[in-house]
Formats: sequence, C-alpha cells, structure tokens
Amino acid sequence: MGRLVTARAGLPAVALESTLVAHGLPWPQNLEVARELEATVRAGGAEPATIAVVDGIVRIGLEAAELERLARDGKAFAKAGAVDVAVHVARKTCAATTVSATAMLAARAGIRVFATGGIGGVHRGDEGDVSHDLVALAKTPIAVVSAGAKAILDLPRTLEMLETLGVLVIGYRTSELPAFYTRGSGLELEHRVDDLAELAAIANAHWELGGGGILVANPIPATEELADVEPWIERALADAAAAGITGKPLTPYLLARLAEVTGGASIRANRTLAVNNAEIATKLALALAAT
Repeated sequence: MGRLVTARAGLPAVALESTLVAHGLPWPQNLEVARELEATVRAGGAEPATIAVVDGIVRIGLEAAELERLARDGKAFAKAGAVDVAVHVARKTCAATTVSATAMLAARAGIRVFATGGIGGVHRGDEGDVSHDLVALAKTPIAVVSAGAKAILDLPRTLEMLETLGVLVIGYRTSELPAFYTRGSGLELEHRVDDLAELAAIANAHWELGGGGILVANPIPATEELADVEPWIERALADAAAAGITGKPLTPYLLARLAEVTGGASIRANRTLAVNNAEIATKLALALAAT
C-alpha cells in the first residue's frame, strides 16, 4: 500500500504535507515552494518526505516528477484527512494529505517530525466545525512544527480544544500562540522552550510516557508578518458566507481570497513561514536523532 522513498544513509526524515502544494498556493508558486521546502530540509542535513496518495499508493516522499504533477494538477488530487486515505487507496485515486493525514502516515513510517504552515482548528462562528487535525494530533506521536493555527480560525477556541484533547503545545522562543501571519495572538502558552535539545528531550519523555502529538508553535519571522491582516480575513470570511462555502472547500477558498485582497502579500508570508518551519523541524529532527 505504501512506498518510502529511500533516505540518504543515516539521515532523519522530516514529513511535509501535500495539501499546501495542491490546494494552498497557486501554480507555479506552489511548485516553487514545494521545492524550496524540500531543499531547506536537505540543506539542514535531513531527508524531506512530502506525503501524498498517488494513484492509490501512499507515497512517503515524492520523486521530482510526482511533486510537479501534484503542483500542476492540484485539482486532480482530493483533499484528504486521515479518515479519507483508505478510500483513495482502495479506489486507486489521488489525494493531497492534510495535517491529520500527513501526521498519521508519517508516524506509521517512523517519522517523528512534521513541518507545516498552520494546523486546522475550530472555525469562527461555528464552534461545532472542528478540524480533524486536532483529534489526529491528540493520538499521533509526532512533533508538528507550525506557525500556530491558521489565522482564519477561532484561535482561542482552537487553543482550548488542543488542551481538552491533550495535545502538548510548546512555544519555540515564544510565550504566546502565533497567529500564522502574525507572531502573536495574545493567547498565553503554558510551555516555552528556547533550545532545541531541550525540546527533543521533552518530546522523547512525552512519547515514552505514552503521549501523542506535540504542537511546536514557531512564529513567522518578524520581518515578514502581516500586522494588519484581520480586516482582510473578515472580508474573506464574509465573501465565503455570501457564497455559501463551508466544509473542506472553505479553507482553500479563504486562502485564495486572501491572496487576492492582499495583493499576494499573504502568499509571500505563507511561503516564508513554511520555510521557517521546515528549518526548525529539520533542526529538531537532528536533535532527536542525537538523543
């Protein structure tokens, strides 16, 4: 059912999601970002493993041609959470993996670190609309390096749900939850680390005690944050409501709409934070490998 692209001898792997490539960014920026993320991991001394389902086969790491196919033909790849993967495997169809699916598949392949942009969470205005990302993180032993949750979400409720589900949230060189496009949300975190060796020690202790996922909250670099993004988010949300867009299509729609109303600034910020997360995830993977 699965295939693991052979890593360079002795190198730890860092998982990368494919939904960002297929549905999060427009062509050709999506391919540029996908290649940059993989290059960032390799330059840091680890092996990138972009995960997707290609013609019914789970790929733990994509070849160059597969990565380009994912970017160029994104609409041909369904957006798949953890519960959807089996359907695409059985039907021999293609799917880009969300945070929940990537975390689940990476952990099954023995990968302990996963870099993404922002996780899903509780949607604004509907506390019953909760991403499966949170549930998957609660039960999957993997460290997810992320710029917090996506800014289009209800961040206070998302952080509360993470606590309820038992997801360990640790700020990396920050004491508050990042808000994706901005470094802070005003939401205080209970745990902070400033050293990756300490973070690796905490992660190992957490998993030895039977713990699940760890959300490593890593803020966007200060030079690239979008300080006045909230009015744009509200406009995009209003447009989505007027168009009756809900469920899985909502997040891709909002990200595309934000790109339009910000003149591409949100895409540049998304790219920067994703690469920054890949850098930190690579360093964490090396720290874990050294323990």
